[in-house]
Amino acid sequence: MTTQEFNSSIIGMKGNLQKYAMSLTLDRDNALDLMQDTFLKAIQNQDKFIDETNLKAWIFTIMKNTFINNYRRKMRENTMIDGTQELYYINLPSDKGSISPESDFSEREIVKAIESLESEYKDPFKMHVEGFKYEEISDKLNLKLGTVKSRIFFARQKLMNALKDFND
Repeated sequence: MTTQEFNSSIIGMKGNLQKYAMSLTLDRDNALDLMQDTFLKAIQNQDKFIDETNLKAWIFTIMKNTFINNYRRKMRENTMIDGTQELYYINLPSDKGSISPESDFSEREIVKAIESLESEYKDPFKMHVEGFKYEEISDKLNLKLGTVKSRIFFARQKLMNALKDFND
């Protein structure tokens, strides 16, 4: 296949690639970026394409792998390794986004719901949200590990019930 035939063939798949990119990224701008990366990689690796094989499958595989690699790279950039003995991975959001009146209201409602919990549930839950590990909460509150886990679980359940009308 000549270079011109190859380029014409992949450009002819633009519509299908765009739909697939949208299904992967769920965002128009990211889908366009993914398509551009895919076309670039396909053109750069044209010599690796074997004539008489399925070009469409080859291009879609390039797109899928590019998406996966970009996703993994993004996750690695947003992951910090905790140096404690347990070696937990903590994912930190890169951006909280803009604060809208609705989000401010929801935050107040959530804080109000947390404060309304009985102290036996509220204290372990707040410590957990602040980043304490179960073992640390257990030591600080002088509770068994299972008790800490169950109280945090029940606190979540109580909060979901308290906020279920708010979420609708």
